[in-house]
Amino acid sequence: MILRNLIALAALAAQVTPYTPPPRDPRNWPTPVMDSVPPALPRLRPGAVLVLSKTNGFRDPQQIAAAKTVLTTLVRSQSRDVFETENAAIVNPQDLARFSAIVFNSTSGDIFTPAQRAAFRSWVERGGGVVLLHGAGGDPDYAWRWWPETLIGAQFIGHTGRPKQFQQATIEVDRSHPATRSLPAKWVRTEEWYSFDRIPTGHGTRILATVDETSYDPFPERVRMGKPHPIVWARCIGRGRMFFSSLGHKAETYAEPLHQTLIAGAIRWAVRREARGCGR
Repeated sequence: MILRNLIALAALAAQVTPYTPPPRDPRNWPTPVMDSVPPALPRLRPGAVLVLSKTNGFRDPQQIAAAKTVLTTLVRSQSRDVFETENAAIVNPQDLARFSAIVFNSTSGDIFTPAQRAAFRSWVERGGGVVLLHGAGGDPDYAWRWWPETLIGAQFIGHTGRPKQFQQATIEVDRSHPATRSLPAKWVRTEEWYSFDRIPTGHGTRILATVDETSYDPFPERVRMGKPHPIVWARCIGRGRMFFSSLGHKAETYAEPLHQTLIAGAIRWAVRREARGCGR
């Protein structure tokens, strides 16, 4: 009887269709495209800012659109020209020379060709300013290792997950930097909290904001970093400046006055409107 039951169970198992995960929503996972022909640029005054929103990985259409609107407004409020595009072919020596800073609006995936990588790295090291927002530092792996290892200084390893993906927590802010001086020392807000494989160091790194893990539940356990848990920082890459903020998952966060204050301060610092060299 036991042998007969085992045979019956084996036959039944053989008939079970293997699990197939649901297809990825193309709105969130667009087909990757490597751009080769750059967009035509209008006349731009010196000190212009490029907003790049290219996604070859995960994409949140609502967040990208909301951030685009706010970013262009913030740049113009600083009396600077701004050009927004999703065409990564703009990253070439001739076009990059027309910009003082680039804001990466939750870019994702492998977006640059080898030539574009070389052009971007050279532009940064020679003094370009970079502002990386949320997903621009949130890929679980990078084909171009220079991006997490040198530009950002840490590898994203995950964020708070469902059902606790979005939680209110307390951010502890270093207000001695031009990008953060107008923020409160204790900033309470709701976010999807990013975690990283290390605390970034070297390259003149300044940790500008950490999240207090005692103020929320770092779930799952692998996203627990302990103290400190950095979420905003700045670095020097050659003569260039890099500012990274992991904040800004939801579209509505770009309407938050304090979040706008942080981004505006980051842009001012990246274009060298404030501070000498790569210091305060």
